Amino acid sequence: MNNVEQSRLRQPDKPFYFNTSEHLLRIERERATTLSELLQALKNCSDDSIFQHTFRTLQDHHFIRHGFSNDFAQWSLSACHEPVLAEKLASVDVREFTAIADLRRKIVDTVDTFVQKHPKSLSHPANEPFYFCTAEIVVLPTRFAANSLPELLIGLRRVSAHSIHHHFIEARLRLHRMTNDFSLWLEQELGLSHIADAIERIDIYTNTLEGVRRQIAQKVEKVLDSNSVKQ
Repeated sequence: MNNVEQSRLRQPDKPFYFNTSEHLLRIERERATTLSELLQALKNCSDDSIFQHTFRTLQDHHFIRHGFSNDFAQWSLSACHEPVLAEKLASVDVREFTAIADLRRKIVDTVDTFVQKHPKSLSHPANEPFYFCTAEIVVLPTRFAANSLPELLIGLRRVSAHSIHHHFIEARLRLHRMTNDFSLWLEQELGLSHIADAIERIDIYTNTLEGVRRQIAQKVEKVLDSNSVKQ
């Protein structure tokens, strides 16, 4: 029996509960006015700061649709006028990391490699300081839950973009897996590994959150249409 046939017979043991999250921003003690100070702060700041300026601000960049995908890259360009470093920092793909320690190490190595090649950049003053921030996260339930593939599609279409970000991007570190909540549920509860893999391959850098939502919904809808699954 293939995955498509299983999807007709198998009922999930656990529903998919759509959640969202709100963040209360807090400025930490670390700040940087030069690349030298940024490098030192990157080594000493909290894991929450690294998370805030990479995974979490990716959500903001999805909405504004300009600039780089993390705050370190954006500051390197706009305040330090170092486009080469900015490009290298922007190329750090958060999808490759399931632990903040590994992500921090990659960012530190990227900055360190650049300043070793361009030592004069270490002390060049930035136009404005970089303030390291963290955010208190509050996970909130929504009124949507799915006990089937059609119900998942309904929820996907109706929840906020913040919910999509929570389940598709932030989930990686929460799960410590190279996946997202949607793919995990589809594979574990419905046995639909093929659609789970297809959703996991959606590019979060070339799509807005609404684009991510549409692509996930389209992949779910394609399975439903091909099997004439009715609600």
